[in-house]
Parts: sequence; structure tokens; C-alpha cells
Amino acid sequence: MQSVRTLLVFPLMVLMMASSSAFADQQHVVTPSQLATTVADGVAKQDSNRAAVHEALARPEVQAVASSLGLDLTRATAAVDTMSGADLEKAANAAEQVNEQLVGCASTIVISTTTIIIILLLVIILIIAVR
Repeated sequence: MQSVRTLLVFPLMVLMMASSSAFADQQHVVTPSQLATTVADGVAKQDSNRAAVHEALARPEVQAVASSLGLDLTRATAAVDTMSGADLEKAANAAEQVNEQLVGCASTIVISTTTIIIILLLVIILIIAVR
């Protein structure tokens, strides 16, 4: 019985060692450099989204609307740094619209700019309230 066990164990050990070293060099589906690039792109996108929201919140027009509504921009600005994912994307889209509309300073878009500013502020306040 002992010799049968030895005869079975030895070939199994050889197969296990051979198979682990053979599969150790296996190519991954995603290379580490691709993974690093994807992560870096995601971080860069979040940073640019946060910068757009901070830029919109720093505008005097946005600050005037926020103060007329009685909103605390300090809290909203701090909340932007904690946002991520879909919430940050929504706020960034609204902020980019505000920034684009206010750069031209056209008087014909005052109502829509004010509406966009209010939407931006409401999105940020709702996100703060949910957390």
C-alpha cells in the first residue's frame, strides 16, 4: 500500500509543479500598463470635472444667485471634493454649461444662465443632503 501511494504522489507532485510554472507566464487580458493608463485617465477626468465645478462656483454670478437663495457656497465647494461617479458627472455638466454661458456675458441668456446656476447648486445641495 505504501509503494502505491508513493507511486501516485510522486507523479502528482511533478504535474503540480510543472503546471504552476507553465501557467505563471500566462499573458493577462489587460496589461499592467493599460490598467495604469485607464486608472490615470479616470483620475484626470474626475480632476477636470472637479475643476469645472469649482470654476463655476467661484464665479460672481453664481455666488450672487447662491446668496440670494441663502445657500452656503463654502459647504457646496467642500462637497465637490467628496463627489465621484455619476454625481460628479452631473455637477460637472451643469458647471460646464454655466461656464460656457457666462464667458460670453450675453444679456439674452441671463434667464437660462440663472436657471443653470440654480440647477448646479441644487444638484450639489441634493448630493450633500443624501450623504
